[in-house]
Amino acid sequence: MHTMNNTSLKGLGESERTVLAVLAALEQPTLSVDDVLECFDLNRQAANLILSRLARKGWLRRLRRGVYSIVPLSSSSSQPVVDNPLTVAMRLFKPCYISGWTAAEHWDLTEQIYNVVVVYSSTPQRKAIQEIGGVKYRIRRVSEDTIFGTIKLWFGRVPVQMASPERTIIDILNAPEMGGGSRQTLETVRAYWRRTQKNTENLISYAERLGRGSVFKRLGFTAELFNNPDSEWTDRCLNGLTRGITLLDPSGPRKGPTASRWRLRINVPLEDGS
Repeated sequence: MHTMNNTSLKGLGESERTVLAVLAALEQPTLSVDDVLECFDLNRQAANLILSRLARKGWLRRLRRGVYSIVPLSSSSSQPVVDNPLTVAMRLFKPCYISGWTAAEHWDLTEQIYNVVVVYSSTPQRKAIQEIGGVKYRIRRVSEDTIFGTIKLWFGRVPVQMASPERTIIDILNAPEMGGGSRQTLETVRAYWRRTQKNTENLISYAERLGRGSVFKRLGFTAELFNNPDSEWTDRCLNGLTRGITLLDPSGPRKGPTASRWRLRINVPLEDGS
């Protein structure tokens, strides 16, 4: 929480000091003119003017048009990296959730360290990769009805919707590039099957709800590669298969042996699945 007082806010007018103190008390990752209007009896033009002045004087950092974050008193820079990129994502890209390699990191499904936050959002974005507040975000556009299978995590007062371990697996099998590429995706899926705590019912249910044939193919194949699922579970995967041969790695070559049971072309090297 930011502690503001009049003696520390040099160079600010009285109205600016008041606004900054009240906004800091909200403890929100981002701020906009609507936040000012909810707290003060001001018109939109006056609220925008105050925010732009606070940004110009270094008390706020402009993240993008109309969106700001408070610069911590302890910061030696007027352009610090945002405190928590995940909470910022929840405000900037809503409705959305965190998935891909970012969720895999959170659930200890990968030892890889990524410097880009993966966000699945139903809001159209001009760019798939954006740098905001010193943090890079990779946004995958999804329809709002596919936002499910998440777990609410709290960072201070701010909730973050994080893909559950099972939804994470479904997402990266659907789009392996969001898991760091096909090879890293395979390692993440292997790590999931090695977990003592896993929910295979949710795993197959999420695949059924998403309804993508390619997901069933990759899910069933990797489940048998890394685990020994029961026949009822694999039958549900088989029931979701679509016609044609799908590439294990969508970005890889169109050659390699075919796993006919799963209608899947194995176009990347496989290590021992034990």
